[in-house]
This record gives sequence, C-alpha cells and structure tokens, in this order.
Amino acid sequence: MSKQCYATTSPFEARIGYYRAVRHGQHIFVSGTTAVDPTQSIPQILFPGDAKQQTRVALEECVKAVQAMGGRGPEDIVRVRMFVGRHEDCRAVGEGFKEVLGKENASGSDTPIGAAATMIVVHNGFIDPDMLVEIEVDAIAAEQSV
Repeated sequence: MSKQCYATTSPFEARIGYYRAVRHGQHIFVSGTTAVDPTQSIPQILFPGDAKQQTRVALEECVKAVQAMGGRGPEDIVRVRMFVGRHEDCRAVGEGFKEVLGKENASGSDTPIGAAATMIVVHNGFIDPDMLVEIEVDAIAAEQSV
C-alpha cells in the first residue's frame, strides 16, 4: 500500500510545508482547512467576521480534497473536527456544518451524508486573526483498483 499526497495552491501549504490531504489505502486524511483565498500568494482569509461562511468554504474545500484523492465526496467523510476561535461563533459554525455535511442533506441518497463530529474552542485563536474556524476531515473511500 502506498501513500498518496494532494497539494493545493494554499499559501499556508507552501509556507509551512504540508499537504492538503494524504491517502493511505482507503483512508483519506484532510489537513486543517480554513477559508483562505487560494488565488493569493499571501494568505487572505475569505469572509472575515462570518464564521458560518468560513465554515462552508472550508468544508467545501475539504470535500474537494476527498474527491481529488479518489473519494466520492461528502458521503465518504466519516469524521470531522472543527476548531473554533471564539465561543460565540460555535452556533454559526454548526449551521455551516449542517448546510454542507449535515445528515439532513442525504434525502434520496442510498449513502447517507453526515459524520461523527467534534467542535473545539481553541484558546488564543489561529495563525491569522481573521480566521474563525479550521476544519479537519477523515474519509474512507472505496478500494482503489491496482
């Protein structure tokens, strides 16, 4: 079994030296993802002050990473960790999560959407003061043909 890596144009990946996602076997691990503008070489956070929109953008980026690693999309995501910079943003982060990955989105699907999830409030915020949320996801994809 070999390890596969996926990188994006995120300035944080280049600056810090990590991959957006790594796949080993059927398991896909997506690094902490924020609402950063991928077109900018200097990190610029999208939707400053709007935790719900930052959550939606970060989760949509996580789904793209899962798909880039051979996963189907939200239906392969099994675990989500949401790190929130301010306690008062927890409700908005939860609403953003529900809109993108909430179990209610599975209507009519044979494969349910929804995941085990944890929300943690971090002390002293993030690497950029405009970041309100950072999200990691784990997914299990179908076996790859050799």
